[in-house]
Amino acid sequence: MIFPKAWGKIGVGLLTWGSLGLALLLSASVRAQVTGAILSGTVTDASGAVVPQAQISIKNVATGVNTSVKSDAAGFYSAPNLLPGGYEVSASAPGFSTEVQNAVTLTVGAQQVLNFALRVGQVTQRVQVTGEAPNVELASSAISAVVSSSTVVELPLNGRSWSDLATLQPSVTALTTQWRSTTTVDRGLRGFGAEVSISGARPQQNNYRLDGISMNDYGNGGPGNVLGGNTGVDAIQEFSVLTTNYSAEYGKTAGGVINAITRSGTNQFHGSAYEFLRNSALDARNFFDVGGVPPFKRNQFGGSAGGPIQKDRTFVFGDYEAVRQSKGVSVLDIVPSAAARAGNLCSVPSTPTACSPNTVAVDASAQKYLPLYPLPDGGLAPGGNGDTGFFTFAGNQAVKENFVTSRVDHKFSEKDSLSGSFMFDKTPFTAPDTMNDVLKSSLTLLQLYSVEETHIFSPNLVNTIRGGFNRVSADVFVSLSAINPAAADPSLSAQPGRDAASVIIGGGLTQFPAGLNAASQNLIRWNSFQGYDDAFLTRGTHSLKFGGAVERMQMNRLSGSFPGGIFTFSTLTNFLTNNPKQFQSGIASTITPRGYRQTLFGAYFQDDWRWRPNVTLNLGIRYEMVTVPTEAQNKLSNLINLTDPTPHLGSPLFINPTLRNFEPRVGFAWDPFKNGKTAVRGGFGLFDSLPLPYEISTDGNSTPFFLKGTIKAPRLPPGSFFAGAAPLLAANGKQQVGYYEQHPRRTYVMQWNLNVQREITRSLTALVGYVGSHGVHLPFVVDDIDMIIPTKTSAGVLWPSPIGSGIKINPNFGAINGVFWKGNSVYDALAIGITKRMSHGVQFQTSYTWGKSIDSNSATQQGDQFTNGITSLDWFNPSLTRGLSDYNIPRTLVINATWQVPTLKSLSGPAAWAVSGWRLGGIFKVSDGEPWTPTWGTGGDPQGIGNSDDYAFPNRLTGPGCNTLVNPGNPDNYIKTLCFAIPTAPSQAFYNANCDPTVGNPALLECFNLRGNAGRNIIHGPGLENLDFSVFKDNSIRRISENFNIQFRAEFFSILNRPNFGIPNISSGEADIFDATGTPISTVGKLTTTTTDAREIQFALKLIW
Repeated sequence: MIFPKAWGKIGVGLLTWGSLGLALLLSASVRAQVTGAILSGTVTDASGAVVPQAQISIKNVATGVNTSVKSDAAGFYSAPNLLPGGYEVSASAPGFSTEVQNAVTLTVGAQQVLNFALRVGQVTQRVQVTGEAPNVELASSAISAVVSSSTVVELPLNGRSWSDLATLQPSVTALTTQWRSTTTVDRGLRGFGAEVSISGARPQQNNYRLDGISMNDYGNGGPGNVLGGNTGVDAIQEFSVLTTNYSAEYGKTAGGVINAITRSGTNQFHGSAYEFLRNSALDARNFFDVGGVPPFKRNQFGGSAGGPIQKDRTFVFGDYEAVRQSKGVSVLDIVPSAAARAGNLCSVPSTPTACSPNTVAVDASAQKYLPLYPLPDGGLAPGGNGDTGFFTFAGNQAVKENFVTSRVDHKFSEKDSLSGSFMFDKTPFTAPDTMNDVLKSSLTLLQLYSVEETHIFSPNLVNTIRGGFNRVSADVFVSLSAINPAAADPSLSAQPGRDAASVIIGGGLTQFPAGLNAASQNLIRWNSFQGYDDAFLTRGTHSLKFGGAVERMQMNRLSGSFPGGIFTFSTLTNFLTNNPKQFQSGIASTITPRGYRQTLFGAYFQDDWRWRPNVTLNLGIRYEMVTVPTEAQNKLSNLINLTDPTPHLGSPLFINPTLRNFEPRVGFAWDPFKNGKTAVRGGFGLFDSLPLPYEISTDGNSTPFFLKGTIKAPRLPPGSFFAGAAPLLAANGKQQVGYYEQHPRRTYVMQWNLNVQREITRSLTALVGYVGSHGVHLPFVVDDIDMIIPTKTSAGVLWPSPIGSGIKINPNFGAINGVFWKGNSVYDALAIGITKRMSHGVQFQTSYTWGKSIDSNSATQQGDQFTNGITSLDWFNPSLTRGLSDYNIPRTLVINATWQVPTLKSLSGPAAWAVSGWRLGGIFKVSDGEPWTPTWGTGGDPQGIGNSDDYAFPNRLTGPGCNTLVNPGNPDNYIKTLCFAIPTAPSQAFYNANCDPTVGNPALLECFNLRGNAGRNIIHGPGLENLDFSVFKDNSIRRISENFNIQFRAEFFSILNRPNFGIPNISSGEADIFDATGTPISTVGKLTTTTTDAREIQFALKLIW
């Protein structure tokens, strides 16, 4: 871990608290979730007596739209549905002068308090008060923060994705273990958008909203194009991040809410035009770019414009942005050496006792496949005994993105307004596969539409009705053409009409992805139709909100799971001698579309009760249920009982667990000193995690509607690679099927928090808080649950001896995809930060999170949801897999700032121009790394588990030097491999009675069929340290217009040029300490990827008017 030992004074935190939020006048929210602001307060006279029936006028400075309310008998007023932006607020009453508060800024989703103290005088007298609304949240227990439009536009963003800035807030962590490659099926199946964990929740438990419509994709993760980002920085007004304990109007989420709103037109025409340029001439070499800096060029250009169609009534805004990118990406593979390809094994023993040089006769079929593996060009792999070497290449990734969005707002009258917006983003992407054999393509098409009508029945009653449509189209891992002619050679086919099959070789070699038309390809179309109605009623000191929601979800997909087949070999020797361990394949003729359907219904009631002048209680309840997913043609297949010989066909997949999903949520906000500068807040809430379509996405691989078979040795004999496997599979193979727990229990997360906010100065606010959560009955996804169940002994979990002699749960099938709802999680964290609003040209924010997330599993959609996830955990006893979450990052510090460099007033002319208009900005981040699990023998089933995802756990040793398991700062030998061993029997008697003597070293009592004691996620990955920096030069040209500006920008990403190393990919066997024979794997200690790029420089020119 690279986290500093001495933290010093990092301050305390402000996050502009967004709350429960009320609906938004022009852009309200999803599932009764609101994106607008609410302004409330109390009107008193100079003596402190309340002033009833005072007139409160709230004018939007940009649009001229005015909202009026009156104070009640207690002097309290509340104005819901206010568009985020700058306001002028005035209060007047007979016998008092009018008090005007200027520069009041309302933010997205915020519930802000503004009090007035009127002075005796004439109403026509106006008393100007310049200032901002209070910095602390006095009306809500929800923890949230706002990222303003200036922050979105001015901070350095590599790729200009506005959602990346969500990680500026406490309790929000971006995962570096997300599947990074966009040309493998793994990333696309899980969703292309960047995944973040908010307050310890799984990334699939968050909800992203734009203009009040949910943007979540088919994987229910963060939205994003093929590049993983969300384009349209210049189109975003601002967005909020609600991290915990939000109120009852927020649904379909048990994690966090990211709530964005697009810019609208104003009474003044405004806009911009820009181009951002990056190329390899400005970049540093990545740590693994042994051949120099790969070629790279990116042009990101576009423009935006907005203004009035009819002053004070109708406004329009639009934005277009395009990306043209060509990027060389360095790939490091481990491939057979030249000597091994000739059959000369152990030609360079790593130690005198490592192995003995020997020669094997290379099988003719293996010889035909060797051209698919490139020759090493980076030397032999250390400790590989001369059998393997490194191959590197810079594959070209080409992107051509087009993004457009527009918004129209219209005010029919003082009581009715209408708004509508749309977003369109098309991003095709091409790149070679991981061995430079086949050119691949992926494509995303994102579309979102929203329309909303707001009617004001009275100053105390407002209603909004809204509809929206979210569509995500994704073409994942589509083969375009063969780069290596061997990849399109039909003579290498394992399945009729398909090219070369994929090959997995144990011992750390890179998987051969597959030939031209032999790999998995997926076409996914996600449609979400959404409708909401929200009402807002003020009664005395009660601000009431209630409403309902309905969402119709459709997920159409065409998926083929490796129609060309996958061969698994335990060792390189077995591959060269044609001795396969396993063959799996989908049958291409059974690949047909699936259309999953589901409907969500929700209703809520929320009362924000100003119980005392300095105490507000947030009391709410939500009901939310979904129907059990169905398939349009009833192509559903599922085992009712794990031991059933045949699956049940058709609906229902399981009994609906959501019919009683009532979610109480309570909280408080207390101003102990009654001066609006300190808030003590806390709350508790229940948040359901619904069984949405993405949780059953593997049903499409279930027999009989799709045939995917598995055959293993000894039914798969030596010599059956590659042409002989398919006939054996057809005759003796067994098909894949799905199992969904038939009576799942309700899945929910309990959230709680207690925090203190303090205004230090008018522009500086601090926050210290405790955040906790507990997930109950969470999805427990297992890629293959059909295994031999072990027994529990005094030495641990034990599989039968001889190895492989046990009987699987259901021998009728080759693999069973399983989904249980029995996972659990616990999260506790300290959240600290400090925020300074813009004053004297300086704005900054510091956030720090120190927490721990523990669970029994972290997967919601796929068994290996992340690259450090394990595909098939020990589902039969979840306590065996309880450990750190796959996304656990204990400590994270993020600092961002902008500075408008002051200008010497004594200068004039060219000198004044040269030194004026400069602005600096930056984002600094330092964090711990994610954890991962040591394994051994992946693909070789050394313990005799018997399923298709076979691997084993080693023993963890506790000898000298093994208190920690890593060598920090040493990427070539990061893992202390000597701290692990093959499991050993506790005694000779135990060994004789229980262990298989035909494998391992009997003298050491090595017991292959005994589960090792090394737990899940016990190895901590290297930390991250990164600094992005920007320099702007504004050049105002007032001769053209008052606001015309030519802005030059230089942005420096990863300016420290520090390599931040990634952790191994578990599912491909990169975390194996030993191979299936128990031989140590020398390359396991070497880290081969980075999570951030090397230093990069970007220049831009932007015209602003």
